[in-house]
Amino acid sequence: MAQMVRRLAYAKDRSYRTYSTYIENAPAEVAANTMLCLIHQTNYLLDQQKRQLEQAFVAEGGFTERLYRVRSTQRK
Repeated sequence: MAQMVRRLAYAKDRSYRTYSTYIENAPAEVAANTMLCLIHQTNYLLDQQKRQLEQAFVAEGGFTERLYRVRSTQRK
């Protein structure tokens, strides 16, 4: 069952409806496992986003540094 729920992550136009069968119309154990799978998928995506933001910060600097560069360029 967990593998089936994981495969749904690759479906196009997924939303709550994609998973609702495994949450609303399933036994409590299946619903709980579905929610755990979704939590793990969300954590994975958040970790990826965090890594990308960290790389962008190291490469481009923070907001203040970027703002200073833009202002300096405009003044020249």
